[in-house]
Amino acid sequence: MLGPVILAASRSDRMRRLISAAPVTKQVVDRFIPGETVDEVLPIVQELTGNGLELTMDVVGEDITTPEQAAAARDAYLELIGRLKPLELGTRAEMSVKLSMFGQALEGGHELALANVRPVVEAAAGIGTTVTLDAEDHTTLDSMFAIHEELRKDVPQTGCVIQAYLFRTEEDARRLAAAGSRVRLVKGAYKEPAEVAYQQKHEIDKAYVRILRTLMEGEGYPMIGSHDPRLISIAQELARTAGRKLDEYEFQMLYGIRGDEHLRLAAEGHRMRVYTAYGTDWYGYFMRRLAEKPANLRFFARSMISRG
Repeated sequence: MLGPVILAASRSDRMRRLISAAPVTKQVVDRFIPGETVDEVLPIVQELTGNGLELTMDVVGEDITTPEQAAAARDAYLELIGRLKPLELGTRAEMSVKLSMFGQALEGGHELALANVRPVVEAAAGIGTTVTLDAEDHTTLDSMFAIHEELRKDVPQTGCVIQAYLFRTEEDARRLAAAGSRVRLVKGAYKEPAEVAYQQKHEIDKAYVRILRTLMEGEGYPMIGSHDPRLISIAQELARTAGRKLDEYEFQMLYGIRGDEHLRLAAEGHRMRVYTAYGTDWYGYFMRRLAEKPANLRFFARSMISRG
């Protein structure tokens, strides 16, 4: 299985240097990351929303080693919010954040991450939109959920992400499927040990369906993060069975993957949100996109060969 190998490479400085230096890399990265600056990505925001789609925006970057870098990440999101404000898109353009960017892994990281993310969440609410806390590796989740709970006291629409491949997630889903909650369910894209996570695709898929049923039957707002046609079909059936209207859940997919499906779901009346990342520190995000789907890796490999 290449997925675990690629995920290991995403942590390798040597691989980072090798791939970053390859002439073809930028062309391929552009498929998944449409820009490095706010100025570059805002036209994409307007294009996607003009086509009936919604967005969740991610300023990429996870290798934070100083409090100053964490503060810079906070400021990058505040700049984005300031630039979104005059577009008056409301929840059609929300944000996703990784708490590692806000200093979670540093000394005193839980308090530091909370202090840095709070003004972002409050500023987003001030322009009529919201923030979702992305899930990272399993060692960070207790802190993430605690920060999520704290933020929801003042900004209850703050969302969070759960990962189907982790054994703990079914219990987390039951706790989170409450009125007012917003929960994105994904399969999971970090290399996790067998002690805490399913390793086989069929096991992950079955867990995904069980967890999604819990969310659909709950009182919160489920966000289906998947490109898998079978899981999308199952999600629609679970929503019908639960008596949910089309605006009582949404689909989320990555920018650059299955764009035709984005438009098809939106045309059918579904809320379809495109996870759109931008920024200069793209390496870790890019490598996880390759690991998630063999077709992404084949696309990259073909591009490397054709340009070699």
